[in-house]
Amino acid sequence: MQDLILPPGPKTVVDPEKELRFTRMAQAPLFYFMSALAVAAAVGIIILSTQKWGMNPPPMRQWWWLIVPDIFIGWWFFRLGLRCNQYAYLILTPLGLEIFPFFNARRNLRVIYWTQIAEIEHSNGKLTMHFSEQKNSGVVISLRPIPPRQRKLLRQALDGRMQQSKELER
Repeated sequence: MQDLILPPGPKTVVDPEKELRFTRMAQAPLFYFMSALAVAAAVGIIILSTQKWGMNPPPMRQWWWLIVPDIFIGWWFFRLGLRCNQYAYLILTPLGLEIFPFFNARRNLRVIYWTQIAEIEHSNGKLTMHFSEQKNSGVVISLRPIPPRQRKLLRQALDGRMQQSKELER
């Protein structure tokens, strides 16, 4: 029953000291707020469809059936918020950078190996990884799902890793 209400959470990592995980924590408050709004709407409908408030029929007597969809929508947004807090968006590993999409992460996972990356640029909430010196191929990743404090740590980790790669090439 608990698995239906709350997601089980991420699996334990075998070697946690070898990777850095960044989650979508900046997106989670939006989903929690939407969840609270949906549940508040359901509570409002419960009150307005059952209480008479001095009138003969309750004001929203015919709308009581909206309670179930509102509760379901609130639960769904709450789970999305938990998903943003728990599951990784970017993982830096010794092999490369793993990018997890919001849905279907197992199927659509993107792994970019450190040897593929020629240059990394950070600009206005975007991370651009170029695969060639001519900058004609690469990947652009939005950093908006990551909290601003963690963006600084990500930048520092990527810059350090690229510095290591340049030293190894020499």
